[in-house]
Amino acid sequence: MTDADAPTLSPLPADHPAIPAPKTGVLLVNLGTPDAPEAGAVRRYLREFLSDERIVDLPRALWLPVLHGIILNVRPAATARNYAKIWRQESNESPLRYYTRAQAEALAARFANVRVSWAMRYGNPSVASQLEEMKQDGCERILVIPLYPQYSATTTASVTDAVFDAVKAMRWQPAIRTAPAFHDEPAYIEALAAVTRRHLATEDFAPERVIISFHGLPQRYFDMGDPYHCHCAKTARLLREKMGWTEDFAPMAFQSKFGREKWLEPATEDVIKKLGGEGVKKLGVITPGFVADCIETLEEIDIAGRETFMEAGGEAFTAIPCLNDAPETAALLETLARRETAGWI
Repeated sequence: MTDADAPTLSPLPADHPAIPAPKTGVLLVNLGTPDAPEAGAVRRYLREFLSDERIVDLPRALWLPVLHGIILNVRPAATARNYAKIWRQESNESPLRYYTRAQAEALAARFANVRVSWAMRYGNPSVASQLEEMKQDGCERILVIPLYPQYSATTTASVTDAVFDAVKAMRWQPAIRTAPAFHDEPAYIEALAAVTRRHLATEDFAPERVIISFHGLPQRYFDMGDPYHCHCAKTARLLREKMGWTEDFAPMAFQSKFGREKWLEPATEDVIKKLGGEGVKKLGVITPGFVADCIETLEEIDIAGRETFMEAGGEAFTAIPCLNDAPETAALLETLARRETAGWI
């Protein structure tokens, strides 16, 4: 009998239940979004978001009455109106959801036999639901990439919390790796520079200043050891070097302040007003802390920030897009995924 005539040996007994072939998975996780630009959907989203002790670490006995008694009754309607200004009508979803999905699809196209999924830390699809789907699909090894270039306990660590809370409930747990921050990753800086150059080439004016705006953080978090400010400063420095900008031309600032306590400074809104008052007529703003455009970039900067600048005497304003679905974004994610799955694929 030749080798060709030999019977094929199955690794499983004949009566073994069907199981999927083992595979590796990559899960991209972004912050989150309401399911609709409506007060009810926004209320559900804000309830989950602002209940996270990584986001607001005040004593629960003090914070929860404020959250449920005031904030969730006051903010949802106004926030829903802001979401409506930027909502993608053709696909009935927020830009953040649209671009996160696009990034996952672009990354998946660069791998064979690797499942690439995406989730939201708050909202849908949830981290837990996607991990369960990946496990059911045979993913025995899963890399989680939080889509936050700069590490903070309020973002990256919160994703890790959600991942391990989900895995803790599994009888058969997959092996888990989490990717580190990529604030100084050369492919990330190159992607920022490429998107910036292409966008500025489409404008009919050259900005006199470009504000490098990151999401804000309470000063207290920095004082307790959160490295976020340091990561932001390094990203800003590397981007300036890549673009040939000076610190005076491209100052760093922080947006989205919430509450009364002291936050990282200077505030983006204050810098916009200051530059307009000093006679700057043409202004750009880039938001490298976000890998996908969202309410903080499209409404807070491109709409509200633009209005603030014009009221301060400005004449031309441009919000430089986030990495979104640029080809350099897929290349960046592939770089991160291949490095962090070394030995798995």
